[in-house]
Amino acid sequence: MNNRLKILRAERSWSQGDLADRLGVSRQSVNAIETGKYDPSLPLAFRIAELFGLAIEQVFSSPTQHQSKAI
Repeated sequence: MNNRLKILRAERSWSQGDLADRLGVSRQSVNAIETGKYDPSLPLAFRIAELFGLAIEQVFSSPTQHQSKAI
């Protein structure tokens, strides 16, 4: 799953640790989500979107969604 987490975090000058604290997860979890090594659970994905005041689709997208737009 693709995401804009790193960009959204950087726009607020938050470290991975800052974001992790706000979400109640580890910094390693934030890093894994940002790098695409881990897809968050649906409840966590909603918490992330709500924290940034965005719809979940504005934070996360599927890799196939991007491929279909390129065609």
